[in-house]
This record gives sequence, structure tokens and C-alpha cells, in this order.
Amino acid sequence: MNSNLKNMIVLGCRLILGIMFIYASLDKIAHPEEFAKQIGYYKALPFGLENTVAIILPWSELIIGLCFLVGIFVDGATLLSIIMMIVFILMISQAMLRGIDITCGCFKVSAEGEKLGLNTILRDIIFLAMSFVVLNRQERKFEFLPKYD
Repeated sequence: MNSNLKNMIVLGCRLILGIMFIYASLDKIAHPEEFAKQIGYYKALPFGLENTVAIILPWSELIIGLCFLVGIFVDGATLLSIIMMIVFILMISQAMLRGIDITCGCFKVSAEGEKLGLNTILRDIIFLAMSFVVLNRQERKFEFLPKYD
């Protein structure tokens, strides 16, 4: 595969991930109390930690998304994206295995969201794969402040 095509695939992954993270953050930032309830429905965090996560996670998603779109600190954003996707996949999987019937809380928390299911996990696996594409890029094109080897 030629270098230009690889760079365009990486850029496409960055743009999709950036838009996804920003879109996912906006409703959560606007409605932190609803997002905290959604987190609590997973029954995976100690009581009281939902509020902290509901405040920190959406802003982290927004910053990661902006980094992907603008092309700054892409390596850091990519590593955080990979960690988040793995955590999201594990949280969704444990809820499904325990038979917890809830909405995802992934994008819309103020309105009826999507139910947890295999499609949610597959979507996050695709985002995880896209993150690995960005992480394993050979050239750092369309980036400001790139990490040099």
C-alpha cells in the first residue's frame, strides 16, 4: 500500500474518532447528573464514584476528540482512546453478562439511548481498531507537535 493511501486512512480514522469523541461528550457535559445515573446502572463502581466519573470522563472525551481533529498530542490522545475503548468494552460486557438491561449512556444521556447489545461492543471494537491504526502510523502527517522518534 502506498504512503499517501496509508496517510489518508490514518487521517480518516483520526477524523472519525475525533468527531465520535466530541459528539459523545456534548450531551454528557450538558447533563452530568443524568450521566452519573447511567454510570450507576452498570453497578461496577463503588457508590459515590459515579459523580466524579460523570464529570471527568466527558471532558476527557472532548479533549481527546479535539486532539484528534486538530492534530495535536495525537499519541497521547490515541493511548487514552485505546484505554477508554477497552474499559468501555469491559463495562458493557460485564453488564450484559450479569443480565443488566440498561441503555448504553454512550452518546445521549438526556434522551432514550441505545440498549446494550453486541452491536455496542462491536462498534467499540471498531473504534478500538481505528485507534490502533492511528497509534501504528508510520508517518506523522497533518499533525502539530508530533512526537519524533
